[in-house]
Amino acid sequence: MENVKKYKIFLYIILCCGVTALVSTCYFALWKMVPSNIKIKAGVDQTLNLQLPASGDLYREAIQVSGLAASNIPKDSIHIDLARPVTIKANEINEYVLDLKLFGFIPLKTVGVQVIQNKTLTPAGIPIGIYVKTQGVLVIGVGEFTGEDGQRCSPSEYILQSGDYITHVNDEKIVGKAAFVETVKHCEGQELVLTVRRGEEQLTCKVKPEVNQAGDYKIGIWIRDNAQGVGTMTYINGSSGFGALGHGINDVDTSTLMALEKGTLYQTEIVGITRGSNGSPGELTGYIEYDDANIIGEINENTSEGIFGYCGEQVRAKIPFEELPIGLKQEIEKGPAQIICSIEGSPKYYDVEILEVHLNNDNINRGILLRITDKNLLALTGGIIQGMSGSPIVQNGKIIGAVTHVLVQDATSGYGIFIESMLLH
Repeated sequence: MENVKKYKIFLYIILCCGVTALVSTCYFALWKMVPSNIKIKAGVDQTLNLQLPASGDLYREAIQVSGLAASNIPKDSIHIDLARPVTIKANEINEYVLDLKLFGFIPLKTVGVQVIQNKTLTPAGIPIGIYVKTQGVLVIGVGEFTGEDGQRCSPSEYILQSGDYITHVNDEKIVGKAAFVETVKHCEGQELVLTVRRGEEQLTCKVKPEVNQAGDYKIGIWIRDNAQGVGTMTYINGSSGFGALGHGINDVDTSTLMALEKGTLYQTEIVGITRGSNGSPGELTGYIEYDDANIIGEINENTSEGIFGYCGEQVRAKIPFEELPIGLKQEIEKGPAQIICSIEGSPKYYDVEILEVHLNNDNINRGILLRITDKNLLALTGGIIQGMSGSPIVQNGKIIGAVTHVLVQDATSGYGIFIESMLLH
């Protein structure tokens, strides 16, 4: 009898654990379905159709919500039920807070609601040559060399590390890789005081150079001060500002987002295509002449959402498209869409399919999952290839995002960033 009782208690515990795990899984799944931030356009009716068993209060009083009984709403908030489509309209640019509760009483998530200007952008899809110079020099590796006495030397070991930016030597600003190497070479063995930016921190380090077998002073690091390549311009706005790539320019060795000292856009022509295949990403090969005559713009920002700056009128003249309104992430639908790129010499529309829309993806560059369906584009490239990053994504007459990555194991598919994320700069 005692054993039966213990067995029942055991089964009860297992049942409780199972129910708890199931409820927790469902709760987390619903939490993931709710975006942490929602943008809406000023002066435009916006429909939220999240179909979630959640409701909550939207704070601030400049909001109008269709179909609600005003008599039961506090003056400074509006009650919203996301179990059904809700139409929101805000008449001024501002920020609001939506406190959501599951089934009306279980706290779920606090959502930021930002009202933004209703913008139009000209989709570009043209290739661009990119050159960026870093702030100081980027440490891409710390190593060793053979000293004058034949012994191993590693002056920077445990002092510097990959991803560090050295911005000053002995309080003098570093103007480039060559100048830094010359400073070390002619230090006469004196200890160097380095100002280093490591992530968000600024550090002061001391390194004593040593002489190698060639008689030159070294500190045992590999450095880089620039990067260049080919990408795709996403859009131009009415002030000739541009956004491109949909992701930042990262150092190839350290994956560090390169801190921008200055950047330049150059005219480029696509001269070759390496088709992509599953497990082997392809690429566009562009011809770039890095001289003043080919400069078409300047890069002011290198961020995780893309590169941004201003371009000349010659860029706008190469784009055959009219302005399009922006489409926010809650407006994106699974199904047919298009991307714009210049695979065949000039920017053209190519068919794609939106497979998934991740409203609350932690990776800002992977909010949209898409697949290339255009037979002509597939024949030319095999799918998404390097150099197509930044190609604008268009659906229902709106620019909704930009291509950012290819799936290595499926060259026909890849990710995109929401266009609203590229409007922060």
